Amino acid sequence: MRFLTTHTLFCCIALSALISQKSFSQTGKFNIVQDPKFESLLNEKRKINSSITVNDRYKIQIFYGTNEEAKKTLSAFRKEYKNLDGTIIYSNPSFKVWVGTFKTRIEAERNYKEVLKKYPNALLIRPNK
Repeated sequence: MRFLTTHTLFCCIALSALISQKSFSQTGKFNIVQDPKFESLLNEKRKINSSITVNDRYKIQIFYGTNEEAKKTLSAFRKEYKNLDGTIIYSNPSFKVWVGTFKTRIEAERNYKEVLKKYPNALLIRPNK
């Protein structure tokens, strides 16, 4: 009886090994069929993405704290610097006030020096996506 069980187990393992080799083998050949409109759509998307450079811009952070203080700081900043735009960003657990959108670091540093006179804790940043 014991011989029959061992023999059956060995046969099952051998059979499983043979089946698994045949069922999981790959030929390495494949053919991709792609609609020609897809490539033109992809090129249009690439053009649009290259024109969006919001995250490549520099900003100046003038405040970091509570919501009410951030609103007051932004309001005071807008009265004094009418040519620079500002926004409030929430970063758990505090609020940040970011001002300006500068293409180059040189342009950002010029404005940073001016803002630093009024806001000594200001930081020059380049936000990520």
